[in-house]
Amino acid sequence: MAAVSSASDTGDPRSRQPPERRLLILGGPQSGKTSTANSILGDEVFDVATETTHSNVGQTEIYGRRVTVVDTPPWAIPSDPAVENTEPDPEENAGAESENPALPPQSLDSEGPCMGAILCPPGPHAILLVVSVTQPFTETEKRAADEQLGALGGGTWRYSMVVFTGVDKLPKGVFIEEHIANTGEALQWLVERCGSRYHAFDNTRKETEDNTQVPELMEKVEEMITDNQGWYFEVNELILLEEEQARRALEEETMRMEEHARQRDQMIGGPPRELRLLLLGWKGVGKSSVGNSILGRRYFESGQETELCLRRQALVSGRRITIVDTPGWDWFSVRRTPKRIRQESQRGAALLRPGPHTLLLVLPVVSSLTARKRRTLLSHIETLFGDNACLHTMVLFSCGDWLGRTPIEEHILRGGRELQRLLEFCGNYYHVLDSKIPGKDRSVSVLLDKMEEMIRENGDKAFLPIQTEWLSEESSYSSDNTEPEDDCRGCQVQ
Repeated sequence: MAAVSSASDTGDPRSRQPPERRLLILGGPQSGKTSTANSILGDEVFDVATETTHSNVGQTEIYGRRVTVVDTPPWAIPSDPAVENTEPDPEENAGAESENPALPPQSLDSEGPCMGAILCPPGPHAILLVVSVTQPFTETEKRAADEQLGALGGGTWRYSMVVFTGVDKLPKGVFIEEHIANTGEALQWLVERCGSRYHAFDNTRKETEDNTQVPELMEKVEEMITDNQGWYFEVNELILLEEEQARRALEEETMRMEEHARQRDQMIGGPPRELRLLLLGWKGVGKSSVGNSILGRRYFESGQETELCLRRQALVSGRRITIVDTPGWDWFSVRRTPKRIRQESQRGAALLRPGPHTLLLVLPVVSSLTARKRRTLLSHIETLFGDNACLHTMVLFSCGDWLGRTPIEEHILRGGRELQRLLEFCGNYYHVLDSKIPGKDRSVSVLLDKMEEMIRENGDKAFLPIQTEWLSEESSYSSDNTEPEDDCRGCQVQ
């Protein structure tokens, strides 16, 4: 793709048609793209009440200049387990696209947003990247934006500008510059990548007489065109069509696999799938809170030391989840963990007949892992549950809210070699969970998916079988309501 100039685009008097400006609007879900397009066009040309699945074109005249606006479907945001747990507030999206409180994945009937570039031939003068100030712009959104601009071809950033929507929702006295500075590095990267070109839009003001937002935006577009010496971004339709074909092929394969999984589940029928989990770890790491988060309510008493094993069960994401909470171990030595506590850990596993699918090793993200601590954790697991326990162990990072917007992978790299060696012991199976609000963490279903993946990887060793020595001691230490349950050999996940 190349940048080119023409007489009709620079306003040459020899041109019969009025000078034209072509604007391509891109953005993520609920960013306010459609409302922004309507504001520029000065009319409700595009329907904000339905999801945009195909690119649409609108035209208007602004100060004697014909302006073509292309609204596009939202770009795909990669799945992120660490998304905020609160539901979006419709009141806060008044300046953004309010038509889709929760956008479903694109179907085969929809097209990629970059296909909109074909609808403004020979190419857009400006690519407007719409970002709502009411939604966080994280590393995930940064990657999505970079991928979409990259799909258009090289050199797109010099024609790009960030348009902020929902600025009326900013706190009183806070300007857009302060919002950019305070939001984080990802948003600052986007603005800098666009040559520090940006504009603030309040789509609720489009009916007011003193609304100068559109003229001011067009002035900035003209400045950008001047900086680019009158050039526009030339679209290579062949490349875009190839990108679209590849995207559709990937979606078709994904839908085929999902349909296969759905048919398999229908054929299996019967009771819900069952997962049996044993919570393990040091004292005070939040095992009980983790159990509550997974089960969706306060089954275990958190905030105080667990003395006896306790088993609880609930239906979660279409699965029957059985969890046993256990007393905590000593941080620095197996010998310093009382024999009674070690026996309780083994008896906890025995309560999950015919054996636990997953040993969840709870590790707070706020704790550092030294070589001694790592050796102590592994010694507890191998001493109590045998050499094969590593096949069934997953590290669960608790207190995930402490990470903020830091990806768990970055935390693992910062954690040093000892943390990485612990994860290697567990086959690099790990997950991060915010256990502060039981039943509100959407990443619980992702955690259960990872457990089932580990079970499939283990093949005929899908669970850790109960050992005779775990049952050799009297169960006088166990809680009264942890009587052995029925054999689970009829369950579909074993």
